[in-house]
Amino acid sequence: MADMLVNLLHIEDYHNELERLEKEDIKIFRALAPDKYRIVEWVKEHSSINAAGECDVCFSNNPISCFIAAKGSEIIGYACYNATAPDFFGPTRVSEEYRGKGIGKALLLRSLNALKDEGYIYAIIGGIGPANFYEKCVNAVLIDSSKEYSVYEHFLAGIEKQNK
Repeated sequence: MADMLVNLLHIEDYHNELERLEKEDIKIFRALAPDKYRIVEWVKEHSSINAAGECDVCFSNNPISCFIAAKGSEIIGYACYNATAPDFFGPTRVSEEYRGKGIGKALLLRSLNALKDEGYIYAIIGGIGPANFYEKCVNAVLIDSSKEYSVYEHFLAGIEKQNK
């Protein structure tokens, strides 16, 4: 699982993205403790049990390091940071039916700006999926050495795959 690096000094602000989505009644906001079990269950159902574990950790951080995309009371996406490691972005996911609306970009920008507000200058996008998306949205670059050594090296799901 390769990682990417983002210079937080050069990312765009998230407010325009949030305002654009609000016109479609989609809101992006920091998760609240009373919604923890509902959110973690949604992440488990729409991502994986591994992502749910990472999301659960975010509720122990102060501030909570998970942002939610919602239409009314329906969760339609999420993004976590400072979950598996400090200064890491991810996991993240947007419901299939809401993809292509810029929700993923809004969640990414909101999370990365939160890291910047917390004093970080660079952020790591851990265990990347869509590298082109991250390159386009925030000029992320691949960390070559992360292809061989990663924070996920001893990740049980990864060990299961290696043993098959």
